[in-house]
Amino acid sequence: MTDHMTQGASRRDVAYLGGGCFWCIEAMLRELSGVLDLAPGYAGGIRPDPTYEEVCTGRTGHAEIVRVGFDPDILPYADLLRIFFTLHDPTTPDRQGADVGTQYRSVIFCANAEQERAARAVRDEIAASGLWPDPIVTEIRPLERFYEAEPYHHDYFAKHPERGYCVAVISPKVAKVRRLFHDRLALARR
Repeated sequence: MTDHMTQGASRRDVAYLGGGCFWCIEAMLRELSGVLDLAPGYAGGIRPDPTYEEVCTGRTGHAEIVRVGFDPDILPYADLLRIFFTLHDPTTPDRQGADVGTQYRSVIFCANAEQERAARAVRDEIAASGLWPDPIVTEIRPLERFYEAEPYHHDYFAKHPERGYCVAVISPKVAKVRRLFHDRLALARR
């Protein structure tokens, strides 16, 4: 299920990450060098082809996640996961800040056994580091199916930076990426 595709001199791999609102995760990861493409979506639930409204009820079992296409030669999977664990709070079950519900859980959906091993190793490394004082509750599980979100969710922050949620919640998270990972930012943003 891993997507290795040649794009000129680049390799492409795919990660599936959920850490709260997918608008936030997408906006933060967009800043990183080695990220090739991003798509918000849903995974982990029981309802086929869910809509945003259905997922928001918390009754579908799906989490809001982001499909991250990345070049592993520039941004290795383990490094992407280390950044992911730093950018959201992996210790709060079914919650990120004011966003509450199973759809906002911390989760890594793995495309293969290699990703699952790496995810567990990085999770354990972060837990041992003391970065988070509480236990990490991030789910690590195989990806069964990814459902891409409706088009209006794609690049939401870039299209609507003036909206209240974007100003109050997403902008500070993007600033955190720029502050903590300055050396990993896409060249255009340095």
